[in-house]
Amino acid sequence: MEMFLSAVLGELTTRSINFFINKSSKPSALDVEDRLRRVLLRAQVIVDEAMGRHITNQAMLQQLDMLRDAMHRGYYMLDTFRYQSHDKEDAKDQPYNMHLLLGNCMFGRQMEAELIIKFLLHTQPNGSEELEVLPIIGPGKVGKTTLVAHVCKYERVRDHFSEILFLRDHEFTDDDLTTFGEGCAMKHQNGLSNSNKDRRLLVVVELVGDLNEDAWNRLHSASKQRAQSGSKIILISQSDKIVKFGTTQALTLKYLSYEAYWYFFKTLTFGSMDPEMHPRHVHLAMEIIRTLNGSLLGANMASHLLRNNFGIHFWCRVLAFLRGLIQKHVSRFGVHPFDLVDQNRTAHLGRMATPSEVFVVYDQYQRSSEEEVPKIRIEEVMYGNVKPHGKFEVLGWRSRIAPYYSYVYTCEIRELKTTAAKRKRSMRNGVTLRQFCHYEAYGEGYLNML
Repeated sequence: MEMFLSAVLGELTTRSINFFINKSSKPSALDVEDRLRRVLLRAQVIVDEAMGRHITNQAMLQQLDMLRDAMHRGYYMLDTFRYQSHDKEDAKDQPYNMHLLLGNCMFGRQMEAELIIKFLLHTQPNGSEELEVLPIIGPGKVGKTTLVAHVCKYERVRDHFSEILFLRDHEFTDDDLTTFGEGCAMKHQNGLSNSNKDRRLLVVVELVGDLNEDAWNRLHSASKQRAQSGSKIILISQSDKIVKFGTTQALTLKYLSYEAYWYFFKTLTFGSMDPEMHPRHVHLAMEIIRTLNGSLLGANMASHLLRNNFGIHFWCRVLAFLRGLIQKHVSRFGVHPFDLVDQNRTAHLGRMATPSEVFVVYDQYQRSSEEEVPKIRIEEVMYGNVKPHGKFEVLGWRSRIAPYYSYVYTCEIRELKTTAAKRKRSMRNGVTLRQFCHYEAYGEGYLNML
């Protein structure tokens, strides 16, 4: 079966790539679109089927990854081909049933997930008692911790270890680790493995900064004292300095490709609706996603907002607002605002409903599924009329997959400072202060809305 699937993957990948290269040849536009749609449908079937299997063959995982990447690029090209000319057309509303595959899976990470599983289930020869260590590195908010937590939900992983501990670095920086494992973010105990020989321990450590030699030695020693042969450690960090602690090659997670990011965003935004029935909405969504700069948090927040406010006029306002906001922020601070948010640094955002105010986001942190979260959502403040006073907390979004974190932000609303000279200039040529503020927030897009 694996040989057959491998052959199909290779054949589909080759045909897909060849088709993309030759897409602009002599056939008519409709013929090109139809052929591309059929190839993508076949690729989607294979990818969906593969996601339900536990593929361990490295070559097959690479072929699957190639096919998935080609499929994402193909869907992006198809959407661009279909909707680039619909920016002035009216949209039509018809219901459509589309299965959302993102609710219970780690999008675009099957190859990385299988590599982690292979490491976890690997048995060392001759009963070696060495603790195997896998470093996982990558930029912030790329999904490192979520991927590991998702893998640890698999039954074959949970059955392999008697205990799975999730620790933060502050939990082993004391003078000793006598309370090792207490207060961890997540703990799994396998009641079927109570004998000493089956006491395999998996320790997952999420690091905020670097890991010094002393802290590592104490963690390693405490893990060996508690664990038996076959135990493993996974280190998660943004810093590549942890690579030296690994006993195997580090796994590096990168941001999704732009085409995969678009596929992810489109699926979340349109949900059970058929995007083909809403061509102008798709065109606006493609423009909006360009403003998000690849941020997964931004994609989740924006998709939730757009899905709950499915109107052309509102989507146009969101696009104009984001373009103006980003232009002002980059001009003033020299960096994209969502980059600062992802790096947990202070970002000065705007408010679509009240352009005379600044929405400041100070920091962001995670809360477990058992902890309470704010009732106010960030989009209600940024795009709506909700205006808490002083510093307050808002809910960014809730993850729908393990470890089911909620992302919470500490924020504040400030009034824009306006000088008398600016007020005088704003009245020239019949332009009011409110219109000037709207122009500052929205950019040129606002003038097109007047």
